[in-house]
Amino acid sequence: MMARAQHLVLSRTAPARAPARPYARVRRHRRWLVPLLVAMLLAQMAAAMVTTAVRQTPTIDEPVYVATATDYLHEHRIRYNPEHPPLGKLLIEAGVAVAGPHYDPSYPGTQGDVGRHLLYESGNDPWRLMLWARLPVIALTLLCGLVAFAFARELTSTAGGLVALALYAFSPDLIAHGSLATLDMPAAGFVLTSAWLVWRARRRPALYLPLAGAALGAAVATKMSTLPAVPVLMGLAVVSVLAAGRDRAATPADGTDSGTGTGTGRRFTRGGREDDTLRRTVPSTLAGPAGGRRRRALSALVGPVGGRRRTVLSLLAGMAGGRRYEALSTPVGPAGSRRRTDESAHVGPARDGRRRDLAPRAGTAGGRWRRVSGAAGGAGVMGLVAVGVVWVSYLAVDPRLRFSPAEPVPPLHGLRGRLVALLPLPPAYRAGMRVQFAFEDQPWQGYLFGHLYTGSRWYYLPAALVVKTPLGLLALGAAGAVALVAVRRLRPAAPYLLLPPGVLLAAAMTGARDFGTRYALFVPVFLAVTAACVPAGAPWPSRRRTAAVTAALVLWTAVSSLRTFPYYLPYANEAFGGPAQTHRLLHDSNVDWGQDLGRLADRLRREPPGERVWLVYKGSGVPSYYGIRAADPRDVPADRVHGLLVVSDSAVAKARGKLAELIASSHPVGDVGHSISLYRR
Repeated sequence: MMARAQHLVLSRTAPARAPARPYARVRRHRRWLVPLLVAMLLAQMAAAMVTTAVRQTPTIDEPVYVATATDYLHEHRIRYNPEHPPLGKLLIEAGVAVAGPHYDPSYPGTQGDVGRHLLYESGNDPWRLMLWARLPVIALTLLCGLVAFAFARELTSTAGGLVALALYAFSPDLIAHGSLATLDMPAAGFVLTSAWLVWRARRRPALYLPLAGAALGAAVATKMSTLPAVPVLMGLAVVSVLAAGRDRAATPADGTDSGTGTGTGRRFTRGGREDDTLRRTVPSTLAGPAGGRRRRALSALVGPVGGRRRTVLSLLAGMAGGRRYEALSTPVGPAGSRRRTDESAHVGPARDGRRRDLAPRAGTAGGRWRRVSGAAGGAGVMGLVAVGVVWVSYLAVDPRLRFSPAEPVPPLHGLRGRLVALLPLPPAYRAGMRVQFAFEDQPWQGYLFGHLYTGSRWYYLPAALVVKTPLGLLALGAAGAVALVAVRRLRPAAPYLLLPPGVLLAAAMTGARDFGTRYALFVPVFLAVTAACVPAGAPWPSRRRTAAVTAALVLWTAVSSLRTFPYYLPYANEAFGGPAQTHRLLHDSNVDWGQDLGRLADRLRREPPGERVWLVYKGSGVPSYYGIRAADPRDVPADRVHGLLVVSDSAVAKARGKLAELIASSHPVGDVGHSISLYRR
């Protein structure tokens, strides 16, 4: 008996050690493992973008932006490129300032002429100048990757954030345009940042709505095509403020530990700050062995009302959700009856000595009006900050806001002209809008799936995105969108991830210029964050299988991206034959934007000496600067064209008449960078 009693006492005081949990070592090192993975993904993207930037010659739009940024730097005036606001070019100016190019402000001509003169006729090194102009855009693209990671992590988990960042970092379109001194990638990144900050405003609207307005203003001050996102994000700001009011109404007023909702499920706070540790430990504590964690959980449940008992009850109620949470987390009064959580927050003295409610209740008409007016005020503050950022961007170029365009600004009549005149934006911004509308009124040629046409087709951008987006990203993005709508705890985030890119894509589809997916670069940016919702939205029994499929699709995206290195601009996914076949389906900035003139020069040096070269080049570079000696085959009779025929793929797509006959009667011998085709005659 004595031995048995001693054995019982010993077994209670020294319980058997719980079996080792799998991946315990990984969990212990999680603090440094996640930053390491983030750094590795961003380093891979940075290496790809820098390598691409070093080896590519100027694309069609880049000389204009670099020359405009140089004019900002030296002359502090708004003279060139009024069709685009100055913020993105101010970013490029930071790199141009380091390069320190020679600049002649009196050179006459169009903005394209000024760009070519700056790069090739002013004694500057175009390789060095273009690299420095591209580096600030590369840095901003990497920072936007961190925004995608943070956004997805808040919506799902750390693993979801890594999924979003991996898809972002391996996206060929984002690498291609993030390595150029252009405005498409900065504008898409600013829109994503604004959507993320509006989402965060569901918790602290006073802090995040002004920041969201600054990001939105940065997008509008970079590209005018982001203007349709303004009413969308301001409407979402109203939703965020209303959601923040509901969360505050459901939070205990005594400041004790409780669970609060943020839209994607129940989050747990301790002392007013979010505490994910409690959320992770309580379920595992209750499920642990009887001699260890379960005893601690039971002691917490039977403890006093303040402290551990309220914490555990709040956590359990947070997992249950709804009214059960409110009932369990409401403090219990001395008489056993539950007090209203908002009574202690809005009380004051009365004539009869009793406390009374000074604020209208949430369910009354006065309470609803106050919430709606407060939400509208928050959206108004966001809009005012956005407008202020646009003005500041112009004032940063010229504090006197002088506007002396080098080329005439076309007039704009009718309803569009009256609406543009009413905008509270600088005169140069409104003049740029008139230029953009004039572009939209012109007939442009498009090329899609082997067909050349004049005008635009509404389905061009969706079709081009299907061709140029990795299949893994397409599959995960589509599944993530379904999960956002179908899964209840993810549904509050659906408008923030689906509406901004959806509205911007719909607006871009009405445009007259079918020139490439760069007009819809925000789609893969938001798609990467949306894809992170796939494992989070899966039911628990199939969560492991879903995680495995997600990892496989992310790996597929990475392999597809690595295989196209370093030719990211002409990328096409495997379903359409890869980058070697893109020129048969699309043209312009989808394939050939003039980026491979330097590679062509290297290729021609390996050709037999003395062979005649005939060149049809589409781009802003100067072939002779790179040592290319060639003539235009369209300027001589066809029977005199013998030797090597070099044609940009965009020119091949639009070839008609004499050029089409020359190509048809020539023998293909290769290509350069999947953007320039070589023929021999």
